[in-house]
Amino acid sequence: MAERLELQALLSGIEGVKKAYFQEPPANMMEYPCIVYSVDNRNTAFANNLPYRSIKRYQVTVIDENPDSKIPDAVAALPTSTFSTRFKASNLNHEVYSIYF
Repeated sequence: MAERLELQALLSGIEGVKKAYFQEPPANMMEYPCIVYSVDNRNTAFANNLPYRSIKRYQVTVIDENPDSKIPDAVAALPTSTFSTRFKASNLNHEVYSIYF
């Protein structure tokens, strides 16, 4: 659990982010620009058929009204961050990244 809280602090500390949410709340409760993140996979290594290392992968979505926001650049610069996709919904720009943490 401490690892997720460390990621929460890291994402919340990005300049310009009003709030970082673990799992998505209802849209009317969100403050923009924000980051929404959740666990979407786990990379597990095995030895003798037993897991000996497991790393969670988080889907991190930057949501901002500004299409030229600097927040996605800050997320892209984080260790193990890889770009997944970009889309627009409800007049908000979404950039999605995967981060192992």
